[in-house]
Amino acid sequence: MGIDTAADERLAQRLAELRLERGWTLEELARLADVSRSTLSRVERAEVSPTAALLGRLCAVHGRTMSRLLAEVEAGPARLVRAGEQQVWRDAETGFVRRSVSPPHGSLRAEIIEGRLPAGADIAYDRACVPGREHHLWLFEGQLELTVDGEPQLLAAGDCLRYVAGTSRFRSLGPGEARYALVVVEP
Repeated sequence: MGIDTAADERLAQRLAELRLERGWTLEELARLADVSRSTLSRVERAEVSPTAALLGRLCAVHGRTMSRLLAEVEAGPARLVRAGEQQVWRDAETGFVRRSVSPPHGSLRAEIIEGRLPAGADIAYDRACVPGREHHLWLFEGQLELTVDGEPQLLAAGDCLRYVAGTSRFRSLGPGEARYALVVVEP
């Protein structure tokens, strides 16, 4: 489940394309996403892989879900996605691992994501990628504090939280990693 350098380069290229399609300079995008210009430049040149929080901000500015953005850098969608072919992305800063189990497809509204968040990891998303997007988080292992629009929820293995959020924060409380399935449904 390591980082795919080719995928990181395709992601960097797609992020640059999205900015240019809108006619934005790096400064404009930096202001809109509340990210430094130098960070955006390094991401677009594939010098660094974006963190989950940064990718979330960029997705929100571009009006895309993270899964849709990641799917845009992959080949066309398939009906069957074998375990070994599922796209895996890792946030090197937090250790968060995201597997696109059921990748998005233009004719479908739902997708399934597996998340693995190491004990002590904390990821905050300060805006919704897509307003009105429905989430169902089913925790398989560990303990997770999921704060939705400022309201914290403590989840234990087997718990399921349904929500539509503007902001969210995932904190793995340990002692082991939090592993969960996240089903997202487009509005």
